[in-house]
Amino acid sequence: MLFQSDTLETSMANIACKPGPLHFTFRPSEKIGLPATLVRVLDVAIALTALVFVLPLMAIISLAIFLQDGGPILFSHRRVGRGGKPFYCYKFRSMAADAEARLAELLERDPAAREEWARDHKLRDDPRVTPLGAFLRRSSLDELPQLINVLHGTMSLVGPRPIVDAEISRYGRRFAHYCAVKPGITGLWQVSGRNDVSYRTRVALDCIYAKSQSPKLYLWIVVVTIPAVLSRKGSY
Repeated sequence: MLFQSDTLETSMANIACKPGPLHFTFRPSEKIGLPATLVRVLDVAIALTALVFVLPLMAIISLAIFLQDGGPILFSHRRVGRGGKPFYCYKFRSMAADAEARLAELLERDPAAREEWARDHKLRDDPRVTPLGAFLRRSSLDELPQLINVLHGTMSLVGPRPIVDAEISRYGRRFAHYCAVKPGITGLWQVSGRNDVSYRTRVALDCIYAKSQSPKLYLWIVVVTIPAVLSRKGSY
């Protein structure tokens, strides 16, 4: 992981990784809080600015999805938000209409797919994803509707990737770190290789962000998200 923030480097140096459950040690003096009001101001200002530029693109994507199969344009999925409260996360639909049936059939007949799903809660070769959906995912364009979540206040621009209820057990006692901040469109995991990063490392990155918030870290993540998206590393 390439990172220039002194805050993150210091926090990384203080993670104690041991066999078995993930263990973290943070020095209280290094905890830097980012006021919720400042986060909200940054979120709204950047999200509104981004929407001005991407609305024409979102209209084109919406039309393409509708022409593809006549199905819904947006997909909303229940996720876990700040404080453990549920919310619905918006995305452009990237899956076929019979997505759940396709997944069930694959997991029933393919042991390797079952293992990958149990390990990562994702599939590299997902039979549910349409050709257009695959492009939207690789380019991260499917996540543009989450700017609406940001304006609603259920998400931040920067934070942990929003998880589903089934993933809570993967965090264990570190779930409290996840709940301490709003989930984000981008974050340390998203700019550090995304799906090429192990789930255990993802949990560690979420804990680091929750403990090491600062305006510098927030803005750094926003800036490096652009080359991370363009490189498409770990995006599938």
